[in-house]
Amino acid sequence: MRSTEDRVLGVLRWAVIAVAVTVTAGPLLYGALLSLRPFQSVVSEPLELFPAPGELTFASYPTAMAEYGLGGNMWNSLQVALATAALAIVLSVLGAYAAVRLRFFGRNAVNVVFLGVYLLPGIVLAVPLFVLLSRLGLTGSLAGLVFVYVAQTVPVALYMLRTYLVAVPSSVEEAAMIDGCGRLALIRRVVLPMALPGVAATALYVFMIAWNEYLFALLFLVADRDRWTVSLGIAQLTEFSVPTTVLMAGSIAITVPVVAGFFLAQRLLVTGLTSGAEKG
Repeated sequence: MRSTEDRVLGVLRWAVIAVAVTVTAGPLLYGALLSLRPFQSVVSEPLELFPAPGELTFASYPTAMAEYGLGGNMWNSLQVALATAALAIVLSVLGAYAAVRLRFFGRNAVNVVFLGVYLLPGIVLAVPLFVLLSRLGLTGSLAGLVFVYVAQTVPVALYMLRTYLVAVPSSVEEAAMIDGCGRLALIRRVVLPMALPGVAATALYVFMIAWNEYLFALLFLVADRDRWTVSLGIAQLTEFSVPTTVLMAGSIAITVPVVAGFFLAQRLLVTGLTSGAEKG
């Protein structure tokens, strides 16, 4: 009876996995294959999955990147996302360490405050931020967008990093301070190497938020097409006049930096975990 149940559960497990993979990866695979077909072939045979022999073409990718300007949009988003991730991590590490190790009034309520700020709808902050950046002369600039994204992502980054920094043994920090290590040197030489997996995961999450954000990019950059980010660039490809193959090519292309970030972060996470084990 036990072996029969195990076999049934094993079959159900693989069936659920197969269905989940099909549902999640199926549309992505179909979009990737669609981007490799000529537009005329897609119009005549829209449900055909694989390109016919001799039909395989990458022409939609240069069209999306150059003719529709998606390449420049990706470069703008890359600058904004990297700057946002770097600044948010620097500020959040300092804030999270203070929330974990320093004693001050209301320390226990810090987590609730940070999470509450992050949960505020973006539309609530849109008008105040627009007025503020207008007075600072930063509307229509990537620097202004970075400022907005850092203000948006620091609360959630701080909330995430606090969980990782709590796991760092205080005895290690005390030993380093006895040896004459100051606070900033302690964070840089002791705390960050031990919390490196959490820092990498948080940085990737912040990068994804900045890469995919649409509302504030539309609000601050819509008047200057040369500074558009990928969210605005891919939105223009949804127009009826844009071929479906170009839309699919653009959609696949903008996922490449995020996927690459996941692979790089995966290696960094493993490196951080093993180096922490060696130092322990």
